[in-house]
Amino acid sequence: MPRITYQPKKFTPAHQRIIDIANAICAEYADQGFDLTLRQLYYQFVARDLLPNKQSEYKRLGDIVNDARLAGALDWDYIVDRTRNLRDLAHWDSPSHIIGAVAAQYRTHRWANQPHRVEVWVEKDALIGVIAKAAEAEDVPYFSCRGYTSQSELWGAAQRMIGYEKAGQKPVIIHLGDHDPSGVDMTRDIADRMALFEANVSVERIALNMDQVRRYGPPPNPAKLTDSRAGGYISRYGRSSWELDALDPTTLDELIRSAVDRYRDREQWERDTQAMNAQRSTLARVSRRWPAVETMVNTAG
Repeated sequence: MPRITYQPKKFTPAHQRIIDIANAICAEYADQGFDLTLRQLYYQFVARDLLPNKQSEYKRLGDIVNDARLAGALDWDYIVDRTRNLRDLAHWDSPSHIIGAVAAQYRTHRWANQPHRVEVWVEKDALIGVIAKAAEAEDVPYFSCRGYTSQSELWGAAQRMIGYEKAGQKPVIIHLGDHDPSGVDMTRDIADRMALFEANVSVERIALNMDQVRRYGPPPNPAKLTDSRAGGYISRYGRSSWELDALDPTTLDELIRSAVDRYRDREQWERDTQAMNAQRSTLARVSRRWPAVETMVNTAG
């Protein structure tokens, strides 16, 4: 875990306390396999009554975190930006290296033999890392809608869902979004446009819902009065709204895994997993014995 000093700085006691708390919170989540965005870290401060829920405090925390990282007082791996990432092609040192990697990554379509076909959709890109951890563990596709999903992407998704139906499966979209005028409406929008494109899909909103707001107590924000959907939202839920980011990452992880598991035939899943693992073991043996395999192939050629 790198702490690198680029710009030495002496912090005030108040700022040092925030840095110490940030380190403790981030370390706690790192031990569970999670990294955090700045906004997720901020909501951890707010949820623990360490900072007020104000935009000015979010900016202040960002400035302190930035200075702390440059001063070598906060680990660079603790805070991530999930919206800006470098893309590159994979490269390998040798044929045995790629076969070993393939063995570790080898997966069969275990959902192909299930009665349901599940996908996980999240409103915002900043949470894709949390969603990915749970979705990949359950071997389901996941998708960042980035607000209201584009017409092109929804039409393509509808064709995919229709394909699942033709294969005898019931398509399910598990959706997560903010509890605000637009965030709540986005779930409705997905279901309506799926129906428009003639895809028979079950859309289940698993977060953020009012029962979870009452249970977990995320910090509220004023509902945006400029949102065209604000009137209907306020008449139903009041003038407060809540961001999905404010839920603890472990809670989001558990919600997704539990929702996915409800749609799975566990006995069929176990049979397919055993078959997949047997094939994975064969690939691993080929990787370990690559020199012999290479000699055999070259001799035969």
